Amino acid sequence: MPDSVYKVIELVGSSSESWEKAAELAVARAGASLRDLRIAEVVEQDLQIENGKIRAFRTRLKLSFRYNED
Repeated sequence: MPDSVYKVIELVGSSSESWEKAAELAVARAGASLRDLRIAEVVEQDLQIENGKIRAFRTRLKLSFRYNED
């Protein structure tokens, strides 16, 4: 592997369906503006509850991508 540098950001995806869908949405949104996505690490999962029912699944991710200065 050649020398390289990666930047890590933290994102929170939200979905009314599942934690997996929340993660997929976060990665897809990041991929629309960032190049060379590498690794997504699930840091935390939680639920948004309203009136005793699950309103949203939330997944917090650390996402790395290749850092280019040009």
